[in-house]
Amino acid sequence: MNLSLVVPVYNEADNIAPLVAAVKAALPNHSYEIVFVDDGSSDNTREEILKFTDSNIVLVQFARNFGQTSAMAGGIEAAKGEYIVTLDGDLQNDPADIPLMIAKLEAEGLDIVAGRRLKRQDGAILRKIPSKIANWLIRKLTHTHIRDLGCTLKLFRSSLAKQLDLYGELHRFIPVLASFYGAKIGEMDVRHHSRKHGVSKYGLGRTSRVASDLLLMVFFVKYRQRPMHLFGMIGLSMFMVGGLIEAYLLLLKILGQDIGGRPLFYVGILLLLMSVQFITAGFVSELLMRTYYGSQNKKPYVVAKIFRGGKVEA
Repeated sequence: MNLSLVVPVYNEADNIAPLVAAVKAALPNHSYEIVFVDDGSSDNTREEILKFTDSNIVLVQFARNFGQTSAMAGGIEAAKGEYIVTLDGDLQNDPADIPLMIAKLEAEGLDIVAGRRLKRQDGAILRKIPSKIANWLIRKLTHTHIRDLGCTLKLFRSSLAKQLDLYGELHRFIPVLASFYGAKIGEMDVRHHSRKHGVSKYGLGRTSRVASDLLLMVFFVKYRQRPMHLFGMIGLSMFMVGGLIEAYLLLLKILGQDIGGRPLFYVGILLLLMSVQFITAGFVSELLMRTYYGSQNKKPYVVAKIFRGGKVEA
């Protein structure tokens, strides 16, 4: 088995058979499996998948709807291929692009090839414009130079995919997470088709979730291994400003002026209290970070290769 296709599906009954047919037509020369993850569908998606008795058709059925990120994580965990492909179950991604992605990954020695949707077949107001804005913000804030982070069609080396900690709504930030492991990431144009069956499960309602996840990713990129540098810097800045305010008011008090009714007095007190809270949060974050690495025997670094006597050590 050299290829596993991970396909999260939620109420996509009408798309199952056409998707399997498209994969078979696109990958005649590859040994592959299709890992469908039924994310709590309420239609007959499960029954449509179970109609296929091929040994390379796998169904991972969730007890309820857990979301696309969890579905991807469950599919990646169940996958057995050397390479793992993630793609949507709505037929908008084209399986015919997968052999080209494999060729690019192998030729350029990459760890991930991310799809970039060419001539995207989605509505401009609800999908294209918000996606362009989100991609621009993510590139600027995380320094991950992928132009279409929202494209589900991605190819990974299995060893990398199984290291990714996917939870919450982080499937949009897979290249950012992969960059923590020093992954070599490439991008290529892929085809994108309009949806033929069913309705989209996404809209403007996910904007707030993307924004909150982006803040988390910025924190991960810059301060995951040194949270005290963030919380301590903010806390010390507040302490200095609050201290200067109170020192100034103390001087006025010595000179005989009344300071008890001044709003600035309370602003200074508030800044001093908040500085203590931020510094304390920094200490707690440092302890949690050290517990995370120590309890799971994780390392805050990734070794690519070890050479001994000029040769790569196995």
